[in-house]
Amino acid sequence: MVDHLIVAFQLLFTPYVLGVIIMAGAYGLFVGSIPGLTATMATALLIPVTFFMDPIPAIGAIVTMTAMAIFAGDIPGALLRIPGTPSSAAYVEESYALTRKGQAELVLGVDLADAVMGGLFGAVVLMFMAPILAEVSIRFTSFEFFWLAVIGLSTSVMVSRGSLTKAMISLLIGLFVATIGIDITMGYPRFNLGSIELLGGVGFIPAMIGMFGLSEVLRNVTSGDLGTLQQVKRLGSLFKGIGSTLLKYKINVLRGSVLGTVIGILPGAGADIAAWVSYGLSKRLSKEPEKFGTGHIEGIVGAGSANNAALGGAWIPALVFGIPGDSITAIVIGVLYMKGLQPGPMLFTRTPEMLYAVYLTFILANLLLLPMGYMAIKLSSRILSVPRNVLMPIILMFCIVGAFAINNTVFDIGVMLVMGLLAFFMEENDFPVAPAILGIVLGPLLEESFVVSMIKSQWNPLEFFTRPMALVLGLVAVGVWITPLFVAVGPLLGLGQNSKSS
Repeated sequence: MVDHLIVAFQLLFTPYVLGVIIMAGAYGLFVGSIPGLTATMATALLIPVTFFMDPIPAIGAIVTMTAMAIFAGDIPGALLRIPGTPSSAAYVEESYALTRKGQAELVLGVDLADAVMGGLFGAVVLMFMAPILAEVSIRFTSFEFFWLAVIGLSTSVMVSRGSLTKAMISLLIGLFVATIGIDITMGYPRFNLGSIELLGGVGFIPAMIGMFGLSEVLRNVTSGDLGTLQQVKRLGSLFKGIGSTLLKYKINVLRGSVLGTVIGILPGAGADIAAWVSYGLSKRLSKEPEKFGTGHIEGIVGAGSANNAALGGAWIPALVFGIPGDSITAIVIGVLYMKGLQPGPMLFTRTPEMLYAVYLTFILANLLLLPMGYMAIKLSSRILSVPRNVLMPIILMFCIVGAFAINNTVFDIGVMLVMGLLAFFMEENDFPVAPAILGIVLGPLLEESFVVSMIKSQWNPLEFFTRPMALVLGLVAVGVWITPLFVAVGPLLGLGQNSKSS
C-alpha cells in the first residue's frame, strides 16, 4: 500500500497535473454557481478536453470540477433562492431564509465547511471500504429502490411546514408532472397534450429553475420592494461562529456524511437524493423541528455534508463493478475505457497506483475547495448589495439562459415559465414547493421500480417484504407514515397527560 501511495504521489503532484486540477476547480465553481448548468453538464463539456490528457490529469480534472460544482450550487441558492445544482434544492429554502435574516456569511461558511468535511469523509470511505460497500450496493434491486424512493417522498411531506394535507397535495402535483411523457410499460403517451416535446417528459432542471427562480422574481415584483436584499458585511467574518455551529451539530455532520456516502453508493441515487433524505432525517430527529423552514442552520448542516459525501460513494460501484453510481460516474466510466482502464476488480490488481491517485485526488480536491470556495463566496456576496429592480431582471435572464442551455430548445423556457407560475400560485396559497420538486425527481424512479418489481414478482405485493434489505426499508417507510398518526392520536389516548404527570 505504501509503495502504491508513493507512486500515486509522484503521478499526481506534478506542476502540470496540479495546474489542470486548479483550472478544473475554477471551471466547476463557475458552472455550479450558474442555475441550470449542472455538474453533469459541466462534466460532459469537459470530456472533449480530456481526450488530450493522460489518465491522471483527466480523472483529476473531473473529480475536482465535480466537487467544486456541487458546493457552488449552494451560493445562488443562499443568495438568490435559485439552487445552482439539483443537490442544493433540498435546503435552498432554509439557506435563503437565513440570508433574509442577514446571516448570509453564516450560511455560506457552513456550506463550505460542510462540503469539505463531507467530501473528505466520502474520500476516506472510498479509499478504505470500496470493495466491501460495493458488495452491499450490488445487492440493491428494484424492490429496495422502490422503498428508498418511498422514504424520500414521505420525508419531503413530513418536513414541510404548515398543513400536512397541502404538503401531500404538493407532492401529488410533482408526481403527476413526473408521469408526463411515455408510459414505461405500454409505451403509450401520457398527458402530453399532443406535444412532441412532452413525449420525453418535463425536464427537472427547467422545472426547478422555474419553481425556485422565476417564482422568486414574481414574488419580488408583486411585493413592490425595490431595496437591496441586505447590507453586505465584511467577509472577514465568513468563518466567525462556524466552529461553534459545527460543534453543536457534530452529530448532524457525521450522520449526513455517512448517509450521503451510503446513498451515493447506490447506483442511480446520487447527491440529489442524499441531500433530500439527510434534510428530512435532520428534522425528524431534531429537538427543534418547528424551526425548520424558517431559517434554521441545523437543516443545512447535515444535508450540506451529505451531497458532497455522495460524490465519493458514487465512485465505489463505478470502480469496483463498472456500474455508475450517478450520471457523472457514468461519464467517468467512458473516460476510463477511453484511457485503456477497464473498471472492475482487475483494476485493483493491474493498476493500483491509478486507484490511489484517484483517492488522493479526492482528498486534494476537497482541500482546495476551502480556499477556492472562499474566493467564490467573496465575489458572489456582492450580489446582496444590488437593488432588486436591477437584480430581478438579471435573475430572470439567468433563468431563461439556464433553462435553454439544457437541451438548446425554447420549449424548456416555456416549461420554466409554466412551472414558475405554478410555484408562485402554490406559495401564495401556502402550498410548499419542496414536495413537488422531489416528486418530479423521484417519480420516475418510484414508478419504474414499482412496475419492474411487480413484473418480477408476478404481481404479488408481498414480495416487497421478502428480501431482508427491502423489509428493513419497508418498515422504515411504514414508520414514517404512522408517526403523524401517533402524534395526532396520542393526546386523545391520554399519552400527553401521562408524560406530563410523570
